[in-house]
Amino acid sequence: MSSYEIFGGKKLNGTIIPQGAKNEALEVICATLLTNEKVTISNVPEISDVINLIGLLEDIGVKVSHPEKNTYTFEAEGVNFEYLKSENFRQKSAKLRGSVMIVGPLLARFGYAYLPKPGGDKIGRRHLDTHFIGLQKLGAEFNFDVKESSYTINGKNLKGTYILLEEASITGTANIVMAAVLAQGETTIFNAACEPYICQLCNMLVAMGAKISGIGSNLLKISGVEKLRGCNHRCLPDMIEIGSFIGLAAMTGSEITIKDVRRDYLGLIPNAFRKLGIKIEEKNDDIIIPAQDRYEISSYIDGSILTIADAPWPGLTPDLLSVLLVVATQAKGSVLIHQKMFESRLFFVDKLIDMGAQIILCDPHRATVIGLDHKFPLKPTSMTSPDIRAGVALLIAALSASGKSVIHNIEQIDRGYENLDARLAALGAEMHRIQ
Repeated sequence: MSSYEIFGGKKLNGTIIPQGAKNEALEVICATLLTNEKVTISNVPEISDVINLIGLLEDIGVKVSHPEKNTYTFEAEGVNFEYLKSENFRQKSAKLRGSVMIVGPLLARFGYAYLPKPGGDKIGRRHLDTHFIGLQKLGAEFNFDVKESSYTINGKNLKGTYILLEEASITGTANIVMAAVLAQGETTIFNAACEPYICQLCNMLVAMGAKISGIGSNLLKISGVEKLRGCNHRCLPDMIEIGSFIGLAAMTGSEITIKDVRRDYLGLIPNAFRKLGIKIEEKNDDIIIPAQDRYEISSYIDGSILTIADAPWPGLTPDLLSVLLVVATQAKGSVLIHQKMFESRLFFVDKLIDMGAQIILCDPHRATVIGLDHKFPLKPTSMTSPDIRAGVALLIAALSASGKSVIHNIEQIDRGYENLDARLAALGAEMHRIQ
């Protein structure tokens, strides 16, 4: 297990370029299974979750090359289905939540898929019902083996149909879309997720020859085609990392420029930080966070306490609530953070309370933060990262706290952030990776 040793309380300064989007990369890499032709994907974040998924595809028979940093090519001429039943595949895929998205492409192209129950962050229940109900409506049959905790899915003649999703699941939408592009006839998906990552996946599939309309909305119409071709695709910058850097600048009172952010795809993220009093300047496609000694939380028109809550896109992404919560600990004023999606994601606040933050955990989904207005800075401490997003939130807290902090289990952070210690060190952060 690795750890970060952090000497916080220092102001940072400089320019940083966000990595490619993790969630998009997981989707579009799985989509390469839909064709036997070469697919080249650039701006791929070289983080453990993505590297592990690429390795998984190599293991099942996909030819992968790495011509330059952050660029990969994929050729899925065939798949070794015997390997899918191996213990090695079971162990690798069970550790990776993104592995669930190989099901749709395998089913669409080969009529068969097998998957052990996938892993990922321990942040609450993450059901796969949306995935399998959608695939069943396309004509697939699936079986869950309770003893082995694995799924077997069959469906050689998928047919287009009308699908109303019970929840706007991002990975569920991705899986169903990837299955539908090779199904016979037209598929309509209502209440589809419409995050930028889904738009990017759909645009890539269209470049491969798929027929999809309604991209960017929650109503997708897909006319199945017989075959897809290769293409070139570039991943968006990671909006969660961009939000993390905004929070880092605010908490450390630093001036940081975030380059090439694709502002048109950030949605409500900048405004969520502005509600906490963070100044954000926009220049061309860059975001500049000026140094602030203080920032004040806004309230509603009637004076009542502000609530920041997650919601399906175009609402605020749940992946940034941990960072927003940390930023609020040093604001002037109070805010209610409402994490609706996952019931275990706010449990990391006990570590912030140990650092001196004033937080009331109302229940598993809600926390009230009473800002300290930078009058009582957080204290350094030793802690453990429970998941990717909480881990980065704790790192931001540690960088704001004068003195030495240690964060253990940073392999969780590595799953979502590429070479983070070196990139933050370039801004002036004093932090080291230790074993």
